Amino acid sequence: MNSLRRIDIKYLKGVGPKRADLIGRELGIKSYYDLLHHFPSHYVDRSKIYNIVDLHGEMPALQIKGKFLTFNVVGEGAKSRLIGLFSDGTATIEVVWFRRISQIKQAYKTGNEYILFGKPGEFNGTRQMVHPEIDPVGSTTATGGLRGVYPLTEKLRNAGIGSRTIFTWVMNLLSTMRPVAETLSTDVIEAMKLMPLRDALVAVHNPQDAATLQKARFRLKFEELFYIQLNLRRHSLMRAARTDGIRFGRVGEFFNTFYERQLPFDLTNAQKRVIKEIRHDMGSGRQMNRLLQGDVGSGKTLVALMTMLIAIDNGYQACLMAPTEILATQHYQTLRELVAPIGINVRLLTGSTRAKERREIHEGLLSGDIQLIVGTHALIEDTVKFRNLGFVVIDEQHRFGVMQRSRLWTKNSVLPHVLVMTATPIPRTLAMTLYGDLDVSVIDELPPGRKPVDTMICYDTRREMVNRSIGRQLAMGRQVYIVYPLISENEKLDLKSLEDGYETICETFPSYEVTYVHGKMKPAEKDRRMNDFVSGKARILVATTVIEVGVNVPNATTMVIENAERFGLSQLHQLRGRVGRGADKSYCVLMTKPQIAKNTRERLEIMTSTNDGFIVAEADLKMRGPGDIEGTLQSGIAFDLKIANLATDQQIVQYARDRAEAVLEDDPSLGKPVHAVLLANLQENFEKAIDLSRIS
Repeated sequence: MNSLRRIDIKYLKGVGPKRADLIGRELGIKSYYDLLHHFPSHYVDRSKIYNIVDLHGEMPALQIKGKFLTFNVVGEGAKSRLIGLFSDGTATIEVVWFRRISQIKQAYKTGNEYILFGKPGEFNGTRQMVHPEIDPVGSTTATGGLRGVYPLTEKLRNAGIGSRTIFTWVMNLLSTMRPVAETLSTDVIEAMKLMPLRDALVAVHNPQDAATLQKARFRLKFEELFYIQLNLRRHSLMRAARTDGIRFGRVGEFFNTFYERQLPFDLTNAQKRVIKEIRHDMGSGRQMNRLLQGDVGSGKTLVALMTMLIAIDNGYQACLMAPTEILATQHYQTLRELVAPIGINVRLLTGSTRAKERREIHEGLLSGDIQLIVGTHALIEDTVKFRNLGFVVIDEQHRFGVMQRSRLWTKNSVLPHVLVMTATPIPRTLAMTLYGDLDVSVIDELPPGRKPVDTMICYDTRREMVNRSIGRQLAMGRQVYIVYPLISENEKLDLKSLEDGYETICETFPSYEVTYVHGKMKPAEKDRRMNDFVSGKARILVATTVIEVGVNVPNATTMVIENAERFGLSQLHQLRGRVGRGADKSYCVLMTKPQIAKNTRERLEIMTSTNDGFIVAEADLKMRGPGDIEGTLQSGIAFDLKIANLATDQQIVQYARDRAEAVLEDDPSLGKPVHAVLLANLQENFEKAIDLSRIS
């Protein structure tokens, strides 16, 4: 199978250089292997024949059988079209072509019987079918049953390359491949009771029945996910075997004093569990690479601080890197307040740090006087050197590039322990695939006393009521966020813009200072305006989603999200997390127009039914799919799912992970003869991946 990757698609019968270039650019099909793995996006039932008299424009693609009565070219030049009048004895329908008119006129004859497959429509009261697939009755291509519909582009359709063309090429290729070399080892195939590869490829492209198609799709989905999991788990084992870490053997005075005297509130059971997991890693003698997930307000920062204190107790320095100056400053202020009474020297380093203070910080880090440093990207500059960096915390790690984060690891001769944190809940199957080579800890419990945010859907027609509610919150001394999806008006989208919204809010609440921020501002201006809101000088903040992460204003109790239907669930949940951070009751208002689709309404209602970010994330994954997860991931693996879907194939992800772990437990190096095919396919599939397996 791997050899097929090296055979150019232009050599396949019916393709040639010009078509090969086109499908390469449009679909990424450049080899025989690519063609076989260009799977149908869905299937249609070609077993039923419909009567023309029963057709209407709301029906999906279907089949009719009959004869062409006439062919006529209408119009001239580029505006010409060919209309064939088609009858099955119950009624007639116009069949219309806008392209390849001369070829069509030569290909089909009046009086001959054909089967047409396409979507019926209506134009000026006349039934129509535009550019259908056509098969002579009795031909080998006029088969019943299920038929795959392939992903295509408009350029391909204009060039006469349709679903039928792709299907024909695939069948031509499969007919020359006897046998097809297996890509999985016999122990995996037998353990999972998988269909042979050749049978699966034939069945997925040309299914004879639904049951066989289901088995074929399971085989191909499992294989795709299995190799991802095998590679991730193998990287993880290799890293653990070769990467020595600093052994923190004691929990000392700083940790114990903080725990006994400075702890701001009792730890939740989830926080205690996660601290225990991290302590185990830190004492193992291997470098820790752990992802800490926790919903907004779950207490991740406190966990990070207490584990950093263990590093300091063992004579090492710790650092926390955040993606923005505002977030870094907030972390610094929180940590300084907590640890100053126990004698920890903590400093802040950002792009705004003045030269004199920056020199002092550089000297303090190099001498070891500074035990804990909080900062932004400024921490990874070459001029920043540590005496003995032992513990690194990355907050909102997805905001940093892999190579950016890796520069922190070079700050010590022995790799420091690494804890990466995210407040974006990641569904389990997505986490297993994106972060399969990291150990994952989850804080799935909120501290006692944290009040849930009341979330409601309000239509634009009730804006006056919403404004009165905002006014009551402002009168009580509270602050308010108002979030817009756009910076300026877009005529193509009926969305509220930030600029218009800012003016309206200023007019509606003239007694209160209003400020605004958006992503296109210069950082200094954005920080200045944000600080106006953080300090309480501004009472209303009008913003785009730049406030999604890292803004902590306990006095803000209301968030209004305009055009809420335009946001994903996880993004809405992150925005909602900006309120409810203080002791006062908080509210999130999802503004939308009254006329929204049923599935959109159901999506927004999930937000009103739960404050649990993991429930929201699971629902978002199922409704919207996993999005684009292609690219350089934490382990340096680039992959593109061809048939599996992380939103719907959660059970198969688990099967793939379990089987990958079983294989590696039996044969960690994949050196056994039975696993030679697995090793060869791993090397082939991931040979272009950057080896970042030592970087979390």
